[in-house]
Amino acid sequence: MDLRALRYFIEVVRLNGFTRAADSLHVTQPTISKMVKALEDELGGPLLLREGRGVQLTDAGQVVYDRGQQLLAQSQLLRQEVAEVDGMARGQLSVGIMPTAGHYMAPVVAHFHALYPGVDLQVNEQGARAQRQLVLEGKLDMALGLFDAADAQLASYTIAHQKTRVAFAQHRVSDPQAPVRWDELAALPFLLYTSDFALHEAVLQHCADAGFTPRVLLQSRYWDFIGDLVAQDVGVAVMFEHVIAKYDPALVASRPLVAPEMAWDVVLMWRPGYLSRAARAWLDCVQAIYPQARPSLPNT
Repeated sequence: MDLRALRYFIEVVRLNGFTRAADSLHVTQPTISKMVKALEDELGGPLLLREGRGVQLTDAGQVVYDRGQQLLAQSQLLRQEVAEVDGMARGQLSVGIMPTAGHYMAPVVAHFHALYPGVDLQVNEQGARAQRQLVLEGKLDMALGLFDAADAQLASYTIAHQKTRVAFAQHRVSDPQAPVRWDELAALPFLLYTSDFALHEAVLQHCADAGFTPRVLLQSRYWDFIGDLVAQDVGVAVMFEHVIAKYDPALVASRPLVAPEMAWDVVLMWRPGYLSRAARAWLDCVQAIYPQARPSLPNT
């Protein structure tokens, strides 16, 4: 079986469309269609049914999709183990990085590439909740995430501790050191990250605990866009200190958030057990850049 055809098929299902899969894989749509058709011919029947711009799995397609993901994961592990025979001269490493925290990993990427230029480093940019799930599913070797408590399913290494503040248009803040309570935000419009970000659900839950449902005007994956909207006085945003520090202080001001305070650890996370040589080298680089942190192992 052609593993490339299997990978194309899985991407079509994952993204629910041939066009989106072609864009993701950087190939033409006819190439995707040809490879999926070849896979169907080899297996003796249809795997997908087209429904408008999306697709629907047949019963056989569901089996191929489930087993195919396992086969691709095993294939990737095989390539990693063979590459390690060459002493890290080549290989592959997949790392998840939150869009809001790339500055933490930039020096790690530089250090890693200087030591291991032959390793293919693949970076996935999504919110912390999505990254955690991809690590648990074995689709990422490691990822940068956010913990507000110990995670029983993952091992981790803490690199920073961040508190949240509320960002306002600059003219709304007379004293940036004056705390603001959650219930004081009830009448204000909110700007949120999308639901794959850990902070999205946490903000909604804290608002509910304070006795109100926030009026959400807009959700975005992009911290800088949210900052631009705050500067225009469209709404307020609960953000981490390190993100707010990137905004123009002449346009955006902030106040510490209390009752309760919301703080998180920025961590490198991975599944306990086997780590490829490339993943261990990445962890070593993280520890070299952030030596003050301490590893945190999963609960037992």
